[in-house]
Amino acid sequence: MSKRDELIEKYAADIKEKFGETPDMDLLTKVTVGLGPSIYNMDASKVSGSDDKELETVKKNFLIKKLGLSDGPELMEAIKSVADKYGSSVKSKHRAVVYYMLAKHFNKESVYNK
Repeated sequence: MSKRDELIEKYAADIKEKFGETPDMDLLTKVTVGLGPSIYNMDASKVSGSDDKELETVKKNFLIKKLGLSDGPELMEAIKSVADKYGSSVKSKHRAVVYYMLAKHFNKESVYNK
């Protein structure tokens, strides 16, 4: 099993455990591949749920640029909702899981079908 496949399995386990959902493995794989080599970097592969600057980056780079959403308060509300569901005890959340959950939240899975 490749390192990427191992990480995807870890992300899938997080989605099952923290969100109580069975992940769409095809979408999760596409989200993970879309993150490129950052998934192998300890710092870049995580999102700090309590760092406002980090959350703003998720909003700008993922929700607005990647998913094509319009800026508004609902974007930050969705990010904070995902962070809350992930759990405050998990300080550094896997970026692939956060992005996956946000894509699902906004019904933007089609972005990854190109």
